[in-house]
Amino acid sequence: MPQLTNPILPGFNPDPSILRVGDDYYIATSTFEWFPGVQIHHSKDLANWELITRPLTRKSQLDMRGDPDSCGVWAPCLTHDGEKFWLVYTDVKRKDGSFKDAHNYIVWADDIEGPWSDPIYVNSSGFDPSLFHDDDGRKWFVNMTWDHRHRPLLFAGIVLQEFDPKAGKLVGPIKNIYKGTDLKLVEGPHLYKRNGWYYLLTAEGGTAYDHACTFARSRTIDGPYETHPDQYVLTSKDAPLAALQRAGHGDIVETPEGKTYLVHLTGRPTTQERRCVLGRETAIQEAYWGEDDWLYVKNGPVPSLHVEVPGTRDEAGYWAEQRYSFEKGLPIDFQWLRTPDTDRIFSTEGGKLTLFGRESIGSWFEQALVARRQQHFSYDAETVVDFKPTDERTFAGLTAYYSRYNFFYLAVTAHSDGQRELLLMSSEISWPDGNLRFPADPVQIPNEGKVKLALTIRGRALQFFYALEGQELQPIGPVLDASILSDECGGHQAHGSFTGAFVGMAASDLNGTASPASFDYFLYRPQHDASDRYEIDSLK
Repeated sequence: MPQLTNPILPGFNPDPSILRVGDDYYIATSTFEWFPGVQIHHSKDLANWELITRPLTRKSQLDMRGDPDSCGVWAPCLTHDGEKFWLVYTDVKRKDGSFKDAHNYIVWADDIEGPWSDPIYVNSSGFDPSLFHDDDGRKWFVNMTWDHRHRPLLFAGIVLQEFDPKAGKLVGPIKNIYKGTDLKLVEGPHLYKRNGWYYLLTAEGGTAYDHACTFARSRTIDGPYETHPDQYVLTSKDAPLAALQRAGHGDIVETPEGKTYLVHLTGRPTTQERRCVLGRETAIQEAYWGEDDWLYVKNGPVPSLHVEVPGTRDEAGYWAEQRYSFEKGLPIDFQWLRTPDTDRIFSTEGGKLTLFGRESIGSWFEQALVARRQQHFSYDAETVVDFKPTDERTFAGLTAYYSRYNFFYLAVTAHSDGQRELLLMSSEISWPDGNLRFPADPVQIPNEGKVKLALTIRGRALQFFYALEGQELQPIGPVLDASILSDECGGHQAHGSFTGAFVGMAASDLNGTASPASFDYFLYRPQHDASDRYEIDSLK
């Protein structure tokens, strides 16, 4: 079979849940504070994946205004019971401190592309929920449970309860079926049934460099569950030089031919400080069932960079330039932050993207920021903006963005006297104060006319550019450190920042008058560069 180079979903695509229906494979991944919620990719061959939908599109399904960075939609689970698709997800309203306020919901649809139902609220006892359809027709809900008392652990184990779809609620007793291993932080449960065994795949060790997939089994669904003789079927925790780090949080799928694969979360640090600018990505491993009825990862437990799958990946597509126009609406690659009220932050009428200036770029409530994932270690981005600011409280432009405290922003704004200027802003590892730096003096520009804004990233080197109408691009400001747009620098340690770098367009109007900024197009051009480990290994 052909061999591909991991990851299969590069860039911010964590916590994969995989499903096969007939000849179609689907992977659902977490989106956190980015709206719409949950990414679903489709494949026919496990090699080529297309983003086809984000099912949580309505206020009734998801409203994340006020959710802190790296809260929102955590660890969805996508399943099919033979009749319809089921999607389980968490909306986390608080992350730091003793409480989580993790609300779990279920939606369903007859077709993967919807329409998806309004949600059923399930519980708030913990996060990473999963729904298992037993062969007797019963449905079981599992999630990790959170103990704010630390008696003895915050991550208190995996709890099981029956879900009644007709009543639309959980019924019967709640039972803690698995408390994990000494690695602790047990989460991410998925249930399976095979040869009379119930199997439980969990994630342990936190989502940083001690992450792992732990496997257990029982003859009855409510336990007791015995842990795999190797404990961890997948982990990079003892292999610091492996290309795929942070390996854990997985799910299992079988091909029509009976081959078994495990998809899992991974990260690819590229700097001496071990920073994962592309966030947590999705990789795939070949697995097999032993004669002892236990699952093993081929050449595991350390994940393999190169894996045989049925299909051959379109490498040219991975490196293709993407030039986005807005004549047919907002392209699917783009998301925005938190709010379901899109009419208040953007419009694509007239074939351009118009952002209506709202709150600051660091707001947790309503900001006009529309962006796409960084999926390559090196790339170019470019746009043209038409914006008439009135003062220093109105600004719009191009941003390389991770979170409210970690971003770079080249904005068209104005001084207090109304003179238009370009202002370069950065917020770098300054959590919790979030104070801005201004790496360059402002550049005065005419009060009329469009402005081209661009940036290049080559590994960790970020350079901004601008051009007035009829002129060539010229650099503005110094070379900046793009590696701070990473989980490890997202305001928390790697256990607490969960997304990835984005690049896109933003607009703010702190006067409250919703000043419009119009963008003609957006260009994202991947670059082959020696710092790109994906290129180095995929072209061998």
